[in-house]
Amino acid sequence: MDNYEAAKSVIDHFKIDGRLEAIKVNTQGHINSTFVSTFVDEDGRRTKYTHQKINQNVFRKPKEVMENILAVTRHIESKVADMPDRDRRVLHVVFTKDHQPFFIDADGEYWRTYVFIENVNTYDKIPSADAARSLGRGIGNFQQQLSDFDGSRLNITIPHFHDMGLRYRQLDEAIAADVKGRLAGVKDEVDFLMANRERGCHIWDDFESGKLPNRVTHNDTKMNNVLFDPETDEAVCVIDLDTIMPGTILFDTGDMIRTACNTGEEDEKDLSKVSFDVEMYKALTGGYLEKAESFLTETEKAGIKESGRTITQIMAVRFLTDYLAGDVYYNIAYSDHNLVRTRTQLALMKSMDAQWDAF
Repeated sequence: MDNYEAAKSVIDHFKIDGRLEAIKVNTQGHINSTFVSTFVDEDGRRTKYTHQKINQNVFRKPKEVMENILAVTRHIESKVADMPDRDRRVLHVVFTKDHQPFFIDADGEYWRTYVFIENVNTYDKIPSADAARSLGRGIGNFQQQLSDFDGSRLNITIPHFHDMGLRYRQLDEAIAADVKGRLAGVKDEVDFLMANRERGCHIWDDFESGKLPNRVTHNDTKMNNVLFDPETDEAVCVIDLDTIMPGTILFDTGDMIRTACNTGEEDEKDLSKVSFDVEMYKALTGGYLEKAESFLTETEKAGIKESGRTITQIMAVRFLTDYLAGDVYYNIAYSDHNLVRTRTQLALMKSMDAQWDAF
C-alpha cells in the first residue's frame, strides 16, 4: 500500500466530525509524508486537516516526539487562549478515537493529525528587512511563550544534535576512512574547519557546563517554519515541531541567523553570490530582541552574535562529513551536492568574519 492509500485508510481512526470530501498530497516537506484532507460537516462547513506519516528513519522515537509536541502546544495554548485568532496561534493535535495523539498502522508506521491552519502565508526566502524583523519577532515570541517551561522536562529525541565535539569526531572518522577517495580534493575545507574547531565548541560547552540555561529549543528556525498573517505580515505561529528538545536558545538564534542572512541559497554554486547581509541581521535580531530580551540572561544575549557563526559551522562540518562518507545522510541532487553545501557555509562564515565589527 502506498502512502496515499495508507493515509486514506488511517484518517478514519482520528476523531474528526463530518464527511471526508477530498484528500491531496502536500509536497512541501522533505522528511515526513504529508497529506491535507477536507471534511464537510452537517451544516456544510468545511475544515481542513494535515495528516503525516512520521519518518522513523529520522525520528526514531516517534512516541517521544509527539509527547514533546503535546507538552509544548498545550503550554502555548494557555498563553493564547484569550486571543480572537487563537486557532492560528498554535498547532492543534487531533487525537484518535481511542484518545491517542497518533495512530500506528499495520506496518508499524506512526501517523498524526493536526488541524490545518488557514489564512496564513509562508515564505521560502526572506523577501525584505521588514520580513526579517517579523521573523525575528515570531521566533522571539515563540521562545517567550515557552520561557517559563522547564526544557529539561522534554524528551531528547535526537541526542547530541548540536554537539560540535561529536560532529567533529564524526568528521575525523570520515577523514580517516575516506571511503570514496574524496579527501584529496577538500584539503582547504578541512584545514579551515580544523582551524576553527575550538571556537565552534564554545556554545555547546557552555550549555553542557550550565553557563547557558536549559530551555525549549525548536532547532529548525528557518523562514518557512513560520506562518505569517497575509495582511499585516505578523508572524502568528511557529510550526514543524518535530525537533523540539531541551537545549540553549542559541541553537535557534543561530539557525535563524544562518538561514535568514545569507544572500545566496544554502547550496549556491557561485560563491560570489554568498555573503552575510548585515542589514538583514540587524532587522532580524532587532525584531527578535523586541520579544525575547525580557527573559534572556546576559550570557544568552552575549552569545547571539556568535550563535549564527557556530550553527553555520556545524552545518559545514555535517555536510563535509556526509560528502566524505559517501552521501549517506542528506538527499543530494548531484554527486558533489554536499561539497557545494559545505563551501556555501564556509563562504558565509568567512563573510561574517570579514564584517564582524559591523554587526
